[in-house]
Amino acid sequence: MATLMSLQAVNYQVGDKLILKDINLTVPAGAHYTITGPSGSGKSTLLRLMAAMISKTSGELIFEGRPIERYDPIMYRRQVSYCFQQPTLFGATVADNLAFPYQIRKLPMDKAHVIAALAYVGLPSTMLSQKIEALSGGERQRVALIRNILFLPRILLLDEVTAGLDSDNKAIIHQWLRHLNQERQVTTLMITHDTTEINTADQLLRVVDGRLEVGA
Repeated sequence: MATLMSLQAVNYQVGDKLILKDINLTVPAGAHYTITGPSGSGKSTLLRLMAAMISKTSGELIFEGRPIERYDPIMYRRQVSYCFQQPTLFGATVADNLAFPYQIRKLPMDKAHVIAALAYVGLPSTMLSQKIEALSGGERQRVALIRNILFLPRILLLDEVTAGLDSDNKAIIHQWLRHLNQERQVTTLMITHDTTEINTADQLLRVVDGRLEVGA
């Protein structure tokens, strides 16, 4: 498979503390990587670097053959999308959140597309009028994920998005992510501490003390 992103001798340092150390990683298009490791080892920092939310201290981070610094930041983040562990929703309703990706592109909301996305993760069309404060944790996470992929990114970076969810909600999100990866060709990298997710990983990456171990 063609290389979509590569990290070459990437370091990230804050003050005197070296948080990521000599990271080398090749991400082929269509890959599905599961990332694990002890808390505080640098996993979230790694994804934030890839999402251009923070800047590396040294090394090279290449996306589709070009250093990420050469991309317009807004256009880059549409291609490399980061999903937080704690979903942040805004406005009053679900519709406010799912209209947002269209608004920033100056397009009318494609209601049929939005309703189809809701259905895929087990949510009814009536959810559009639901007040944000009335949503359960699982519903909030699914709405936040839909908002990130209504316009499909090339890479989806998932920072413990199933943490704290019950088994039913985890199963729904796993099925959906598998659909995006296998049928829609979205490359995914997912941080998890969940034993089942680790044991069923297609390819496992482990971050320990700021260093990356591939297939460990």
